[in-house]
Amino acid sequence: MEHFETKLTVIGTGMTGMAATLFAANRGIDTVLVGSTSEIMFASGFIDLLGVHPIHERKSWKNPWQGIAEVRRDIPNHPYARMDETDIRTAFDQALSFLKDAGLPYLRRNEQNCRAVTSLGTLKSTYCIPHTMWAGVEALEEKSPCLLVDFRGLKGFSARQIAAVLQHEWPNLRTVRISFPEMEHMEEVYTEALARNLSMEHNRVKLAEVIRPHVKGSVYVGLPAILGISSSYEVACDISDKIGAKVFEIPTMPPSVPGLRLKEAFEEQFPLRGVRPFFQKQVLNVHNGPGGEFKLDIGGDTTEFGVKTDGIIMASGRFLGGGLRADRHQIRETIFGLPVTQPSDRRLWHRRSFLDSRGHPVNRCGLEIDDEFRPLDKSGHPAYPNLFAAGSVLAHQDWMRMKCGSGLAIATAYKAVKAYSQMNERPVGP
Repeated sequence: MEHFETKLTVIGTGMTGMAATLFAANRGIDTVLVGSTSEIMFASGFIDLLGVHPIHERKSWKNPWQGIAEVRRDIPNHPYARMDETDIRTAFDQALSFLKDAGLPYLRRNEQNCRAVTSLGTLKSTYCIPHTMWAGVEALEEKSPCLLVDFRGLKGFSARQIAAVLQHEWPNLRTVRISFPEMEHMEEVYTEALARNLSMEHNRVKLAEVIRPHVKGSVYVGLPAILGISSSYEVACDISDKIGAKVFEIPTMPPSVPGLRLKEAFEEQFPLRGVRPFFQKQVLNVHNGPGGEFKLDIGGDTTEFGVKTDGIIMASGRFLGGGLRADRHQIRETIFGLPVTQPSDRRLWHRRSFLDSRGHPVNRCGLEIDDEFRPLDKSGHPAYPNLFAAGSVLAHQDWMRMKCGSGLAIATAYKAVKAYSQMNERPVGP
């Protein structure tokens, strides 16, 4: 069994864990990352900051920063309420700079949410949008003539359905269904295979030849999110040039190509930044050392590596990520056995109506933290001096209904890393 020593270990490889690892690497902190990478595959590519508050009023915010100010006032234990706006802005700046350098540029209007089309034909308010999807934001605002394209054999994406849902909002929509070149005889095609196919220029030529006759007077062309993996912006520009119209992507049902792009960008860049990743592994056991450090057993079914670490950031997620687990009696935290804030009785987890506008109490369960993002024990004190938590495992937030999932992940990851750094890193120089 191999043994390693490190300053910081991040547990979890969803958006929160990836962001925490990035921020630690930016600070020059020796970091180990542990976890499976399946959760980030469900990302749509959009990065929300805040869209809705209060939930029961379904009040949407054009300016997400004003919404966050209201959250601070109304929910003082919400994770956003424990952060300065400057920290949230810095977190976004660093995350977007990384993605741009990794070949995944994002666009935003700093003080404003934008509306984008989803695969269901609904409109989603979000903060940051991949460059490959930005032309769709502009096309929607302009109500310009637009052609929506889908492919025979591609499940869960219908150009006709999108146009039907949007017919009153965007009347200048036309649709066409085509066969993907050289896949005409396949009963089912998959987004990842199409995206990797389009990484080769000669395949883009073939696709453009099929689409071009249908463009006619359309200024924009919307496609499912299949425009390459690592070079999606270049692929989108190339196809736009070849068909004579501005191309944009629409996210597909998860797991999605935009999620795969994020996954591969982080996985490829982290080793170059000195991070030691243990992908597709998990923390099997945690032991406390005599000096306050942690000793972790890491592996699959059995221990393969031992890691001695000064600090830990828990980015283990909720039920999907495995950070929380529910049985017939209560919700448990799976790594340290920390207390979980939750309704006193399981019968109170959910409201009578599934679509209750207030949401369900179980959606706000999670870990209590102090202002340094350290999880608290039953007595209300930090469970460990050097244990921090971030992301959806935190209590008092309903990220799905508040439309703040990725923003919460990025912002709280930054805060947790900053808190660790301030507590443990000695200043350089006099």
